[in-house]
Parts: sequence; C-alpha cells; structure tokens
Amino acid sequence: MPDLYYMAASPPCRSVLLTAKAVGVELNLKKVDVMGGEHMKPEFLEINFQHTIPTLVDGNIKLWESRAICSYLASQYGKDDSLYPNNPRARCIVDARLNFDMGTLYHRFTDYAFPAMRGQKPDPANLEKLKEALGWLNRFLTEYTFAAGNKVTIADHCLISSVSTIEAIGIELDEYTRIVKWMKRCKIAMPGYKEANLDGAEMIGSFLKKKFEELKVEVNP
Repeated sequence: MPDLYYMAASPPCRSVLLTAKAVGVELNLKKVDVMGGEHMKPEFLEINFQHTIPTLVDGNIKLWESRAICSYLASQYGKDDSLYPNNPRARCIVDARLNFDMGTLYHRFTDYAFPAMRGQKPDPANLEKLKEALGWLNRFLTEYTFAAGNKVTIADHCLISSVSTIEAIGIELDEYTRIVKWMKRCKIAMPGYKEANLDGAEMIGSFLKKKFEELKVEVNP
C-alpha cells in the first residue's frame, strides 16, 4: 500500500486523493502538520529533501509534485488509460491543462490568497489576475464536457481541487457559467468527492475567510 504524506486542506494533496479514489488504490495516509513544522523534521527530509507535500512512497519510489503523483497513480493503478490517455494527441491536452493549473490558475490563487496567512492584505491586482485565469478555464470548457475531453481525467482532479478552493474562500463563480456546470458534473462523476476534496476545501476556505475578515478584505468588490 503506497504511503501518502499529505494535509487535507492542501489543494495539491486533494488532487492526489481524488485520483487515488478514481483508480481504486488504497493509500496509507500520513498527515503532515506543515504549520507545526513537521515537514522540516529530519525523518521527513530523508524522504523528500524539498520538504513539500504531497509526497508519495510506493515501494522504492519516492515521488513529489502532485501532478506527477496523479499521472503515476493513473498509469500504475488505472484499469485503463482514460484518466491519463496513452494516445499522444489526447495526452497532450491533459498535460496542457495540468500545466495551466500549476503555472497559472493555482499559482495565481496562491499569489492572491496566501499572503493573508501571514497577516498581509492581498493585492487587489492579484485578484484580477486570478479572475482572468478563471475566464480562461471557462473558455477551455467550451469544447469538451470535462477539462481535457468528454471523460474525467487527472486534469479535472487537479483543476477541481483549485477551483473548489477558490469558491470556498468566497469568490463568486456565477459569471463563469461553464465552470459552474463543470463543477456539478465533477461532483457527480468523481468517486469520494466530498471526502477527498470538498471537506478539505471547506477547511482551508474557512481559515482564509477568517483571515480576510480580520484584514477587511472584500473578495467580491
């Protein structure tokens, strides 16, 4: 059974949990208290010298970076290639959406929201950049039912963990009509959605909302 070092509130960790649920692999979940500095302890640094979560240990494989873990789980444990297609033309779209999530959408979310964790007021300009990224995702969803095709892929697992967190901190998504419909489809199509993703999104959402209130931040000006 693979070990997963994780934190339930973390969007990247939740994307891995969703993929594990989808392929039906049971994980030995090991919670890491990042706020308490557990990721900097010698025993964890021996596993992952970059001290990041999620981190997967499967036999002699030690792997971090959530999107790489998702692709590994889908390829190693998936009953077919639907979550991460073997066909190069189909796979490149999944990869493009994964890179969009990592380099644009999730990156812009953290740029906007995470300063509040340190007691710093978020920059309104970063909120506009985040909304721009949401607009791009909304356009991606014009062509397919899901993010990279007409079936759920690991791109959906990663993107939904980001978008559900954005929604959980109070940002209204009504103007992104395709995203709203896609989220509803994901909730139905993804096994264990509440346990693997929604509960953690609400956890970090509640924490950040409280920080925003303290800093008098309006996410829907």
